[in-house]
Amino acid sequence: MHALITGGAGFIGSHLAEHLLSAGNQVVVLDDLSTGSAENLSSINDHPHFRYVPGSVLDEALVDTLASEVDTIFHLAAAVGSFVIRDRTLQSLRTNIHGTENVLAAAHRHHAGVLIASSSEIYGKNTKVGLCEDDDRVVGSPLLHRWSYSEAKAVDESLTHAYGTELGLQAVIVRLFNTVGPRQSGRYGMVIPRFVAQALAGAPLTIFGTGTQVRCFCHVHDVVPALAALVAHQPAYGSAVNLGSCEQVSIADLALRVLALTGSASDIIHVPYELGIGPGYEDLQRRVPDCTRAREMIGFRPLRTLDDILRSVIAEQSQPGLAPTVVI
Repeated sequence: MHALITGGAGFIGSHLAEHLLSAGNQVVVLDDLSTGSAENLSSINDHPHFRYVPGSVLDEALVDTLASEVDTIFHLAAAVGSFVIRDRTLQSLRTNIHGTENVLAAAHRHHAGVLIASSSEIYGKNTKVGLCEDDDRVVGSPLLHRWSYSEAKAVDESLTHAYGTELGLQAVIVRLFNTVGPRQSGRYGMVIPRFVAQALAGAPLTIFGTGTQVRCFCHVHDVVPALAALVAHQPAYGSAVNLGSCEQVSIADLALRVLALTGSASDIIHVPYELGIGPGYEDLQRRVPDCTRAREMIGFRPLRTLDDILRSVIAEQSQPGLAPTVVI
């Protein structure tokens, strides 16, 4: 495989680049480092089959040039995190919609296979336990910035589907459910690295809202091999596929588990959404995936538990000389 990873200097993208290189593939990473980090690529910078190209998916000419050099594209570049969507809503919409269309158009011109990274945000406020790929979307007002990310990802999926059905593009959509692990930053609103950093620093763990919200977290090392397997699995093209864990935890219980595993004496405080994230944010009570389709297609089964995930993040943030970035 000669692969292009957009957003490859990000949390998931950098792990994917390492995985593909270890399997003997050639990898090109495109990233503007708006939320990614050059440090994430430090272990592979000198690899003979790796190349990093600074730039944005909004640069249509650059995307086209890179697409002409590869046979497979993993499109992970996106504006992510509740803080980013809150603070840069317009820029986020442009990146997530126009960037995806640039990638799809270039892939079609150059006959490359594509994996489009979508999100569990697609399902919006649908609280069904075991969300299937064909379940309805239940979203709030488009005037609330909370739902702009969901809307953008829905447009991305519709564009991908249309390129496939009308133009024959070979593309698979992957809906990620809270992928976490080492290298994920808490500065954009991600809860596990944020809680761990607060606990290690002895700062209060800040829960937005009641803490009764239920989520499922999946380790990046379980997700990345599945991405590579799906893009190589011909029957997956034209489909949307959930990837995530079904191990449920409330945010309040998650905070307690972080305190127990770090041995921290930090307090836990509750912050109203309006103060913690800002006006225009609407949360949902529960989001749990059904990953039957991924299991039947590629044998996907997460191997790592939530405690495994937490220990890996704690170990990374506890490295000597590394001061955790504490975000309220």
